Parts: sequence; structure tokens; C-alpha cells
Amino acid sequence: MADFRNITVVIPSLDPDDKLLTVIQGVREKGFSDILLVDDGTCPEKQHFFETAQAEYGCELLHHPKNLGKGRALKTAFEWLLKNRPDMVGCVTIDGDNQHHPDDIAACVERMQGIEGDVLVLGVRDFNAENVPPKSRFGNKCTSFVFRAFCGLRVSDTQTGLRVFPRSILPKMLEIAGERFEYETNMLLSCKNSGIPLVEQTIQTIYINENETTHFHPIKDSIRVYGIIIRFFLSSVLSFLIDYGLFNLFYYLFRNVYVRFASHALFFATFLSRLLSSLFNFTVNRKAVFKSKAPLPLTMVRYYILCVLQMLTSYGLVKLFSSFWGRGSLKVAVIKLLVDIFLYFVSFRIQQAWVFREPKHTADESK
Repeated sequence: MADFRNITVVIPSLDPDDKLLTVIQGVREKGFSDILLVDDGTCPEKQHFFETAQAEYGCELLHHPKNLGKGRALKTAFEWLLKNRPDMVGCVTIDGDNQHHPDDIAACVERMQGIEGDVLVLGVRDFNAENVPPKSRFGNKCTSFVFRAFCGLRVSDTQTGLRVFPRSILPKMLEIAGERFEYETNMLLSCKNSGIPLVEQTIQTIYINENETTHFHPIKDSIRVYGIIIRFFLSSVLSFLIDYGLFNLFYYLFRNVYVRFASHALFFATFLSRLLSSLFNFTVNRKAVFKSKAPLPLTMVRYYILCVLQMLTSYGLVKLFSSFWGRGSLKVAVIKLLVDIFLYFVSFRIQQAWVFREPKHTADESK
């Protein structure tokens, strides 16, 4: 049997049932002796499950007086472990609904133990399995596709609760935004941006009664999970409206009022509108969308390098297509709309992967 004495099992739980005790018994039989439970605001009627876990299995127990969300429960556990487990080399988070088999938990931990340096090991499920509920199959595949397309995040199971963390990356995990289910997705994006490898370990796909005990709310929590993409979309829409409105205003003025600039109307309109809208867009993206902690001068230089290249690309493509289809105000407006929609998707990837990317994480930073 592998040595798991310096590995802590973390189980966040809300209103558990007897499956929680089954989970605890299973990991203890695999050799895990240090088990930390986080009660995330469980009702009084179900507190006895935690009492049993403490009395019969010697589990440590942390309480939230009210439900704060899975993300906050995990952060509470990580913070406690860093303060109270000086000899801990890592921890594994699992769900308390018996959907993670003890063999898979052990395999994920062994995978982490066999890798030198910082890494986050993910226990990933096969959503093509016959026992996967249709809504779970669709939801997880859709989420994986969206984050691969928009963020370049190649993870086959973005919402897996089975994750193994070496101690060195736990301080980084405490800095990540998110209090509920979105925290687990933000964690993956943060690791990607910080250079922490994401390693997948295939696990059994277990659903009990079609996952009826899940606390995931399809609409509310999906909005949180897709938060970064939704915020970028809203920021881009507002910036686009500012840019598009100013572009058409300036183009009209230079063509019909300041006629001596008419031959360069397209360039001046593109330049001035993008300059003004970019000031708004940079501020919103840095503070509200990507919530970047990278140095302001660095992000600003990178942003305006991208901005200039995007502006020139927009200008060039609009000029190219308008030379074929005409330079009338309405035709140019339509061409501009189509070109900038295309550049929107390109811009998201570049901003997320380069402009607002934080400095690489190193083990020394965690000490």
C-alpha cells in the first residue's frame, strides 16, 4: 500500500447523508488517515453525520455558520491546512456523495507523488459512458468546448471535484477569485496562466440516482462558471458600441464636414474611435474581467501593442473589403461590423493568454 500519511483528504459537504460516512470509510481503508471535513452551513437535522465522522473516524471538522459555497469551503480548508499541517506534502479534494471511488482517489494521489515540481492532478470522467445522465453529459462537454475555444483550456472535465494539490501551490489557490462552483473553473484558468501543469488521471464515471443530490444550480451556477467569458462579452459589447458609434460619427464628419480630410476619413475614424474606446476597455478588462495582478505598466504596454495591431488589422481588412464592395457609409459600416466580430474572438484569446497573464508561479514564491 502506498504511503498517504502526509496527504490530507478534504471533503466539503452541505447537508450530507449516509454516503458521506461510506466515503470516509473507503478512503481510510485505502490508507488515508488525515481527513478534513468542511461543513458548509448544513442544517441541524444532518449535523449528526459530522458528529459520527468525528467520533468514529477521527476526522477534523470545520464549520461555516451558513452556506458560503464550495469555493469558500475549499479555501477554508486550504488556509487551515497551511496553518495546522506543517508536515503535509499535499491534499486531495473529493466529493462526499460517493461518486469518487477510493481506488481512483489513491491513483490520483500516486500520480501527483510521481511528478516532480508543481502540478495539479485532475481526476477526469468519461462523459461518453452509458451511465452519465444526459444533462451532465451535455453540460460538461459544452463547458469543456467553450473554455477550449475561448481560453485555450484543454481539460476534458472542468468540474471534477477530485483534485490533488501539492502543498506548494495552496497559497496560489487562496488568491483565486470565486466562492462557489465557479472557483473550480477559475482555478484551472489560473493554473494555466501561471504555468502550473494540469495533469489528467482517468477515473470511473459514477452517478448515483442521476446525480440527484448535487447542489449545482444549472442557471445560477452556470452563469458563475462562465463568468470570465460573460464579463468579457459585456465589456466588449460596451467597448464595441463606443468604438462603433464613434467610428461612424467620425467617418461621417471627415467625409461631409471636414472635407479636407475626406481622403483619409477611414484612417482617422478608425484611429480616434479605437483610441477612446480602448481606454474604457483596458480599465474594465484589467479590473473586472481578468482581474489581473500583473504589473500595470506591463499590461498596458501589451494591451496597446495588441490594440494597435488590432486597429491596423481592422483598418486594413475594412479597406480591402470596401475596395470590392464600395465605400459608402452604410456598406463600410456593415463591413466594419463583420470584421470586428471576427477580431473580438481573436482578442479574447490574446488578452487572456498574454496581455493580462500573471507572472509564472514558482515553488519559491509559496514558501
